[in-house]
Amino acid sequence: MPNCKTLTLRMNRNIMLNESFDFAYEHYTQRINTVLVDELAKIAPSLLKQAMEYSLLAEGKRIRPLLVYATGQMFACELEKLDAPAAALEAIHTYSLIHDDLPAMDNDELRRGLPTCHIKFDEATAILAGDALQTYAFSLLANAPTLSDSNKIAMIKELAKASGVQGMCLGQLLDLQAERKIVSLEQLNHIHINKTGALIHAAVYLGMLAAGKTAMLYEQDLREYAYSIGLAFQIQDDILDVIGNKDIMGKNQGADQQLAKNTYTSLIGLEQSIQTSQNLYKQAIEALDRIPYNSDVLRQLADFVITRSK
Repeated sequence: MPNCKTLTLRMNRNIMLNESFDFAYEHYTQRINTVLVDELAKIAPSLLKQAMEYSLLAEGKRIRPLLVYATGQMFACELEKLDAPAAALEAIHTYSLIHDDLPAMDNDELRRGLPTCHIKFDEATAILAGDALQTYAFSLLANAPTLSDSNKIAMIKELAKASGVQGMCLGQLLDLQAERKIVSLEQLNHIHINKTGALIHAAVYLGMLAAGKTAMLYEQDLREYAYSIGLAFQIQDDILDVIGNKDIMGKNQGADQQLAKNTYTSLIGLEQSIQTSQNLYKQAIEALDRIPYNSDVLRQLADFVITRSK
């Protein structure tokens, strides 16, 4: 375990994690946006590229890239090693949003304060843009010059698991199947551990992989942190669907209720949902307490997850 002097030197060589969350959030958000613009510039112009850019570069929370950066930098990982996994997570997340918004799924017309991809373009273009972003994510990892071959393989394996039949896609299907049905709290947790939590977990895990052996010593604690904020994130989404502001959220309020979706607020009520998110926040902080590194940004991110208004 590194001594205090070593830790101080490492933190000084990286982003100032002791600064406010707003500083870190702005720093990492600007970085991932620059990375995405630079990477997309390498693609030949086409209607498909326009649709990809429209959705990927729209103003989003960038929570998953932030998790990659904050986890890796907690262990003094160079930012350059974190760019590709951060961009890959955002590409996968954006593809999922495009497909979630389609008429066959949630049939939404507003996303990130803009018309959804299939409204801006057309349904076929939106489907293909989502498909292209999914494969693009893996090409970003495979072609990353700063990652070792072993890291690339491990990251691709983790991201494929989190986004596919053992993760996000499974969760989305279970969510659709549960519409207009009554499910148990255990079943609802299972849906969202996959639908929302899997990619959040993958973001923390990819940041850990990039950081290397020292970070891997705290794998279980990082997994617990990711699990807790993953569920808390979804619960806050459900809370905002009830009490949120459309103009702040950038999407329509009450959409889940209109689709008769199972939500935490419909199943256990608003007050209990808020209490559950608070309990998950506490679990996340307790997990970080067991890691003897500066985890300020991850702590503040956990707080942001349960207090955000969009």
